Order: sequence, then C-alpha cells, then structure tokens
Amino acid sequence: MKIFPCSSIKKLDAYTIEHEPIASIDLMERAAIALAEAVSQKWGNETPVTVFAGPGNNGGDALAVARILSEKEYAVEVFLFNIKGRLSADCQINKERIEEKTNVKLHEITTQFVPPLLTPAHLVIDGLFGSGLNKPLSGGFAAVVKYLNSSSATIVSIDMPSGLMGEENTFNVKSNIIHANYTFSLQLPKLAFLFAENAEFVGQWELVDIKLSPEAIERTETNYEILEEQEIRSLIKPRKRFAHKGNFGHALLIAGSKGMAGASILSAKACLRSGVGLLTIHAPLCNNDVLQTTVPEAIVHTDACETCFAVPVDADEYQAIGIGPGLGKDEETESALLEQLERCQTPLVLDADALNILANHRHALAHLPKNSILTPHPKELERLVGKCQDSYERLNKACELAQNSHVYIILKGAYSAIITPQKKCYFNSTGNPGMATGGSGDVLTGIILALLAQGYSSEAAAKIGTYIHGLSGDIAQREVGTIGLIASDIITYLPNAWDVLSK
Repeated sequence: MKIFPCSSIKKLDAYTIEHEPIASIDLMERAAIALAEAVSQKWGNETPVTVFAGPGNNGGDALAVARILSEKEYAVEVFLFNIKGRLSADCQINKERIEEKTNVKLHEITTQFVPPLLTPAHLVIDGLFGSGLNKPLSGGFAAVVKYLNSSSATIVSIDMPSGLMGEENTFNVKSNIIHANYTFSLQLPKLAFLFAENAEFVGQWELVDIKLSPEAIERTETNYEILEEQEIRSLIKPRKRFAHKGNFGHALLIAGSKGMAGASILSAKACLRSGVGLLTIHAPLCNNDVLQTTVPEAIVHTDACETCFAVPVDADEYQAIGIGPGLGKDEETESALLEQLERCQTPLVLDADALNILANHRHALAHLPKNSILTPHPKELERLVGKCQDSYERLNKACELAQNSHVYIILKGAYSAIITPQKKCYFNSTGNPGMATGGSGDVLTGIILALLAQGYSSEAAAKIGTYIHGLSGDIAQREVGTIGLIASDIITYLPNAWDVLSK
C-alpha cells in the first residue's frame, strides 16, 4: 500500500475527476457517503453528533457527512467556520444543501463563536482542516481546537486531525492539534500516522475507500509504502521435494558474552526456526555448555577468550553472517569486530552492541560490505547519526545513512521501517506492543540471518524477516496476551507464522 505526500493526493483527486470522469462535488459526495457509513457502523443514531466544519473542502466533506447522518435520523448540530466570508466551491454547495434540512441545526460562524455543551455522550466530527494544511494553527482556530481537546466528547477526524500536517511536524505547535480518538483517512494513510509522537493526535486510524483511480495510484511514484501480506507471500521461495540442508545455506552468528548467553540463544533459535540449512554460533568459551544444551541443532565454535568475542572468524565458508546480540563492548570485542568487518565480503546483519561499537568508530561504516543490514532501534540509530528532534528527522537521517553507506536499515518500532540504499521506505504492518520486550530484536536478527543464508536478497530478507517477526508476535499475542508476551514466545510461534504465509 502506497503512502503519498499530501501534495500528491491532490493530484490523485484531480486525475480521478478528469479520467473517471466525475464532478468534484460528486467525488466529495462519494467520500461523504463512505465516511457516514464508517460512523454509523460504530455509533448508533441515538448518539448526538456535533460537526465542526472549516471553509475548505475538508469542511465540505464534514457538511455532507452531517447531512447524510441527519437522513439516517441522527441528531446533528453543525458549526461552520466562515471567518473570511469565503468558502470553497464544493463547501458552498454543501452548505446550501444542508440549509434545506430542517432537522439540522446549522451555525455559521463569521465573528464570535459560542461553544456548545459537549458531553461524553457526544460524537464530534472534526472537519476543520484536512491534509492541505502547511503551517501551525493559530488564533481563533487554535482556540477551537483547544476547546474540543478539553471536552469529554469522542472525536472523529476526517482525513487528518485538524492542525496535524501530513509529513513533517517538527516545528508544529502540538497544543493546537486535535486529539482525535479516531481518524478516518480518505483512501490511503498519511506518513504522519506512522510516527510515535503523533499517536496522541491520530488515535486509531482507519482507511475509508472513496474509489480514487487505481491507475493513478499505480502510476504515481512514492518513496513510502506499507508492507502487506500479498507482497510478502510473493517473495517467499517454495522448497523443492528433493532439497537438502546444503540448499539452504550455512549461517554464522557471532553473539554472546559472559552473562549474555541468552541473547545468542534467542537469535540462534530464531535462525533455526526460519529455514537455515546449517548454523554455527561463534561464542566465548564460557557460553559453550549452555549453547550445546539449549541449541543442539547448532554448531558451536568457541572464541579463544573465556568471556567475550575477541578473535575474528574466518568467514569464507558462510553464506551469511550476523553479529551483535549480547556481544558486549569490551575493548577486545571492539578490536575484533572492526577487524571482522574488514575481512568480510558477505553482507552482514548487524544488531545491538555491534551497532553501538560502530557508533564509536563511524569510520568503520566504510568497511561494511554493500547491502549489509543494520537493525537499530531509535536510540541506536541516533548514536550513529546524531540526536534527532522527532521521528520524521530520524527517518530522513536513516535514509541518508542507508544511501551513503550502501546498506539496508531496519529502524525498529511500532511500524518498523525497512530503508533501502535508494532511500525507499517500507513500513511493516505486523506486530504489537507485547513485543516491546528484551530479546525481541535478537529474534529479528536470527530470522534475517537465516533468510540471507538461504540466498534471499538483502531487501527481500529485510522485508520478509520484519513482517514474519511481527506476524509471529501477533500469533503469540493471541495465545498468551500482550503483557505476558516474551521474546521466546515469538520463536515458539514462528512455525505457525511461516505456515500462514506458505499456504
């Protein structure tokens, strides 16, 4: 599913109007019918509805929704803000249409606004400003937003919470943005929906199909997409009847240190549950016994050092290498990692302490094999690229790092972003808050390592690995709940997740 900047969405509207063809007012009516249906599916007509409409097309949508809901016997009150005495053409038409309805209370605000009483029983429909906003709200509209936010009513925003911008909100005035409980986005999501700091404004977002031109959507380029199951299914290679372990690669996992054997175990088990032919774990001597016992399917290669990774490995015989889970940051480990990076020609998966060591030796980024995969969480990324003000800046800096270092980056979070060296961003659609637990990232590293060893491209491995990691977490959540979910549960349900995508 594509994500377009708001400027491109206007072009999709225009293309649909021209080529369907359909009049602009009729496209607005089609959107309003779909929006009203979405409202009526959640709230019965015993719910009092108060509509706040702005002077533009978002206000026109809101007026049309108000009229349609009144025809469904909802009690509707409308506040139309026309401070400058100038409505968009379609908003004007919908104003005239709603004036014909005797059962709708319409208040056109041209000067002073007297706020209505809003109770917990009320549903507010926010149609003040949509996706065309390009500067923070101020003055009277900011005051209206603050009033709505202070009310106890449920708020549904049409397309965008008023005051929120579709992409960058770094310099927005957060107190002047609607705090919606629900956002009904027209046709496609907005990039801003996927950033953690905007969750308080967006609430639960849902897509409302207004039948914009599929041809225009297909032909219009964008750097942002949301991964969906169909795409992931198409990437998974079928296994042949006479396949053997040699067909599925030999992976090397360099992981663990004294007291951190668990990280290497989680990563190793996830790798083995993701189809790798053979797995060798390079670990300090102190972790040998526990690895041999808990991961009997793996080969254990011990470091000369008792407690940490201190001696680089001859990696020529391996198809893929993963480094980082539980590695530690001892001085010997730093030296060994830097030397290991210089030796490697095969794309790597780097996570956790491997990334933290890289952050202390940024010159080593130049030694990474092309198409390696880095899997930082936000703080680990900032150690590599510098402090970021918000998710938008963080995403842009991650894109620059991917391009400059010729690597793939999986920026982990609620919508993990897979970023390519060409600065394309694919946002993951699976996963849940129960996965925010120690060891979850180690599991992801193991999955991606297995896919690389099997011959998947770095991009395919990153996409499949991130999606299947989240899908397994979703299955685990259904079985054990959110709060009680631990990283090993993700591994437990990996076979189920692979089965879902292989049918």
